[in-house]
Amino acid sequence: MDQIRNFCIIAHIDHGKSTLADRLLEYTKTIQVTGGQMLDDMDLEKERGITIKSHAIQMEYQYEGHNYILNLIDTPGHVDFSYEVSRSIAACEGALLVVDATQGVQAQTISNLYMAIEHDLEIIPVINKIDMPSAMPEEVEDEIVELIGCDRSDIIRASGKTGEGVSDILDAVVQRVPHPVGDEKAPLQALIFDSVFNSFRGIIAYFKIENGCIKQGDKVKFYNTGMEYDADEIGILKMNMVPRREMKTGEVGYIISGIKDAKEVKVGDTITHVNRPCEKAIAGFQEVKPMVFAGVYPIDPNDYENLRTSLEKLQLNDASLSFSPESSVALGFGFRCGFLGLLHMEIVQERLDREFNMEVITTVPNVSYMVYDKHGDAKEVHNPSGLPEATMIEHIEEPYIRATIITDANYIGPIMTLCLEKRGELVKQEFISGNRVELHFMIPLGEIVIDFYDKLKSISKGYASFDYHVDSFRPSKLAKLDILLNGEPVDALSTLTHQDNAVSLGRRMCEKLKDLIPRQQFDIAIQAAIGGKIVARETVKCVRKDVTAKCYGGDVSRKRKLLEKQKKGKKRMKQIGNVEVPQKAFLAVLKLD
Repeated sequence: MDQIRNFCIIAHIDHGKSTLADRLLEYTKTIQVTGGQMLDDMDLEKERGITIKSHAIQMEYQYEGHNYILNLIDTPGHVDFSYEVSRSIAACEGALLVVDATQGVQAQTISNLYMAIEHDLEIIPVINKIDMPSAMPEEVEDEIVELIGCDRSDIIRASGKTGEGVSDILDAVVQRVPHPVGDEKAPLQALIFDSVFNSFRGIIAYFKIENGCIKQGDKVKFYNTGMEYDADEIGILKMNMVPRREMKTGEVGYIISGIKDAKEVKVGDTITHVNRPCEKAIAGFQEVKPMVFAGVYPIDPNDYENLRTSLEKLQLNDASLSFSPESSVALGFGFRCGFLGLLHMEIVQERLDREFNMEVITTVPNVSYMVYDKHGDAKEVHNPSGLPEATMIEHIEEPYIRATIITDANYIGPIMTLCLEKRGELVKQEFISGNRVELHFMIPLGEIVIDFYDKLKSISKGYASFDYHVDSFRPSKLAKLDILLNGEPVDALSTLTHQDNAVSLGRRMCEKLKDLIPRQQFDIAIQAAIGGKIVARETVKCVRKDVTAKCYGGDVSRKRKLLEKQKKGKKRMKQIGNVEVPQKAFLAVLKLD
């Protein structure tokens, strides 16, 4: 155990975590780095240049004549994947805090750091990208010293590009990060911090052993679900999985036990032996809080069960996704999904398409409302199509949240303006330390689900951190805004919004849809209606020509080629009635401003 070190890399977006991880793997001769970001193995991660999943890998390092085993977890930087970070932190004893020498300390640096300090992790500050011409190592060192109160000599200067400082980082990990503490003789306790689905081997769970040891073939039990399995294969995580006969306290690895049902594995659960179970489960992670809710519906209603299976498999790999069944008048049966933000929602949709071949329609994000009718009955409504007739409604109550925003004092003005625009009320404000201010607001949840978070990050240059909990329901003047295409309401685009904003929102939605809906062989009328009253209208003019019109006579293969090209374009459309609406039209409504 003395020779094991478990550590993760935490940083803001684009501060060079994955590149630094490549250099560490290269230096310890764990792998031959062929392309950049070896740990980002998803196509989506390579295309967008972001880390979406945490990745665990084991390295071996020689220090002062001893062999050390270093378990590294590379984490995402984007706030929409902060749950990945919190789970990685729970499986480590130390963290490399990477700060970009050209940008300094930023919001996610601070929030990830606080998460690591709460778990008593040893923090090793690293200034990355010092080879850049615009690097300001002195100023950044000042910021880090002020943030964590360390000595200047503790801060390591490195470059993920040139490999400078990599040996210092590895030495620091061995010297400063404490080895795992646990009792090998005690009953087995292992924390599941991640899981993936493999179509040949079932569900593979990644764990860290806190106490005891596990051998291949042991009968094990998952503490919270109570399910029992045989440990068919256990092992450590290199670039590929390496089987082992036995694993002891402090090690990080994987277990394959032929589990087929996604519901049986819960991230944060504890693995123990059937014959000699542990007294209590390890305290897992906080339950994740979805920020944005949206309906996800299969394009073909027969794919409903496939969509459920795909979501369950995706949930194994992305524990921050939550979903429950719901139905809609126009779209049939689907699921109401909770996401951590709009980027998370986009990534989930893209992964459903790529990994599971599921084409889905996503509705406009919304929240639940309480509707009281004239008879005094209350009903919870999740999407606007579930509202009773307008004449039957006595009043509608919407959920309010108590929001806590921590920010730099320089950004108080713009943040207050934003919150007041979103119908928020300031409850109190207080200075916490130095230049940092804590603001408390009461804001309708419906106002923050779409773009509040993104705007808050923009106006505070990424410094403001945001947390909320649902407080209560309050009566509110809400109107249901319907979008009609050629006189037919489109269920996925209807929203509940405050009466004062309804007309301008309707107008903006019509203008946006006019740009996005492709022209067809007939005029398309796009209308916004509140109840029976049309408040805005735009028209998409019809196209004049047929694709094969220019092929008069000649070889039939020329016509086929043009028709095939047109067919590819049509495949990208989601059909609603007789009007083709592209998927990006549903998403564009979220980015109206």
